[in-house]
Amino acid sequence: MNPFSELVLPNGSVIRNRLAKAAMEENMADENQAPSDHLIRLYQSWAEGGVGLIITGNVMIDRRAMTGPGGVVLETEEFTERFEQWSKAARSQGAQIWMQINHPGRQMPAALGQETIAPSAVAMDLGNLSSQFSKPRQMNEEDIADVKRRFVRTAQLAKQAGFNGVQIHAAHGYLISQFLSPLTNKRSDRWGGSIENRARFLLDIVKDVQKAVGKDFAVSVKINSADFQRGGFSSDDAKKVVAMLNPLKLDLIELSGGSYEAPAMHGQARDGRTLAREAYFLEFAKDIATVAEMPVMVTGGIRRYQVAEQVLSSGIDMAGMGTALALNPKLPGEWRSDRSATALLRAVPWKNKMMASAAHMAMVK
Repeated sequence: MNPFSELVLPNGSVIRNRLAKAAMEENMADENQAPSDHLIRLYQSWAEGGVGLIITGNVMIDRRAMTGPGGVVLETEEFTERFEQWSKAARSQGAQIWMQINHPGRQMPAALGQETIAPSAVAMDLGNLSSQFSKPRQMNEEDIADVKRRFVRTAQLAKQAGFNGVQIHAAHGYLISQFLSPLTNKRSDRWGGSIENRARFLLDIVKDVQKAVGKDFAVSVKINSADFQRGGFSSDDAKKVVAMLNPLKLDLIELSGGSYEAPAMHGQARDGRTLAREAYFLEFAKDIATVAEMPVMVTGGIRRYQVAEQVLSSGIDMAGMGTALALNPKLPGEWRSDRSATALLRAVPWKNKMMASAAHMAMVK
């Protein structure tokens, strides 16, 4: 399929092409945890680069729950003007801009000094680096209700600030992903146990957000195709969750993979010299897409036109790129006249996966 063909979403809006700037954690907020001038200028560059969809990096729903310093937070109307400037820059060349909204759960650095909450009191297992994260407190019903309200509020504020949609982050080991995984969700109540119970938190959030923002505002979800941890959230689990999401008529589902403990989303073990190794979640996604009734997007390692074309010809609706667009924001536009254009970041050969992942993110930034 031609990457420059339009995609009509279930809500009726049109994305001008099948190429997306996927979420990256830019950590470029200002002193108020609002979008900085640097961040807005960066998104202007991506807008000018020619993608059809721009998904923001993590926007946190609670300033008490951050993935690190420099993160953007949206929980009140106080800095609406800054968010309006952000969305305006991203939309300036015709792309849609969706805000990725998130809560880290237990994946919050202990150095931030905030209480950590999670579905269950399961500590991070990062070997010698485990002490960098506090053991979380198990969430009670009040915590769960509060987090659900915060997802809804942030989505409403995003719409108010001129964004075209939101992406609910349920991947990469963050809070919703923690509910989905049997390794991090040990609950015996209605939020744990079966995959139907473990998915309840995500389904509730999607329903509540959709009800609050209306049909003209896109609502999407990002989930793992797998956690890549033994006994964790599997590709079979992912297919079941997608089937449960089908009746909700999402505008898009993005498939990725990994977590802090198993950072497959950075693909640092791949050398990127073959097409088969470049789109490293594609085989999982093709299987999961067989049950999806909503448009499907795959992110992970795409940096060449031929690979984007391969992804889109395999039944996937959108190709998401992160690292490639950090290196060359103009790549989609260049592909219109030069199909050989690419953007390559050297591999990180370190054996410690956590350190290799941190190094990869540092180079991208």
